[in-house]
Amino acid sequence: MPHADPGDLRLHYEIDGPLEGPLLVLSHSIGTTTGMWSHVGPKLAKHFRVLGYDTRGHGDSSVPVGPYTIADLGNDVLALLDALDIRRCIFCGLSLGGMTGIWLGIHAPERLEKLILANTAARIGTHESWNARIRAVERGGMALIADAVLERWFTREFRQDSPEIVAPVRKMFLDTPPDGYVACCAAIRDADFTEDVKAISIPALVIAGRDDPATPPGDGRVLARNISGARYMELETAHLSAVENPEGFSAAVHEFALDKEA
Repeated sequence: MPHADPGDLRLHYEIDGPLEGPLLVLSHSIGTTTGMWSHVGPKLAKHFRVLGYDTRGHGDSSVPVGPYTIADLGNDVLALLDALDIRRCIFCGLSLGGMTGIWLGIHAPERLEKLILANTAARIGTHESWNARIRAVERGGMALIADAVLERWFTREFRQDSPEIVAPVRKMFLDTPPDGYVACCAAIRDADFTEDVKAISIPALVIAGRDDPATPPGDGRVLARNISGARYMELETAHLSAVENPEGFSAAVHEFALDKEA
């Protein structure tokens, strides 16, 4: 499996698509892997050079001792780009990946051509809710919270109608190293970009899920209002919009990323 080794960290990545295509980086949600993009990746790879990677603490990337910060995750992306000799990219992140994108938009805008922030917010949840989740995983492992997480990730109708899609995502979650998950929970818990997002000046698209209980549409609208010139759209999904509606998600990314006026 291809991997980069910036410093003491091992980052697993996958890359696909035409060599001459615009470089699109995909950053997944907490509790998944780059496999979360399996339903949109092939669609996007027809037009983009698509680079997906496993966030530290997840999948086949290493699990450094936590807690982590969003700055750690953002700097991991920059180190991966440097290792692959990539100067600039279009960055698309969902949930935790979206917070990583926000950090990059604030601190490394020169590395980004455009920014797509899906099912995310300048601040997600509360200290209390994340601490409760951390305690639950430390006490009972990933299985203890799996059902509750899947209920937030997908609408009830999708869970009932598409078990063949939900089941691999559930396994992805259960296979996530608890230490890595907890360390990333702390990163989200401690991140608040409410004021800092106003400094983002690169073209941005915010995607929200109409039935997303984790980062509701209101969070997405506020995020879009606070980023100058940002576009906003909603999909009829819960939290993992790229899994629940891959056609709508990939179409939105494609249209925005290739729009020369954006």
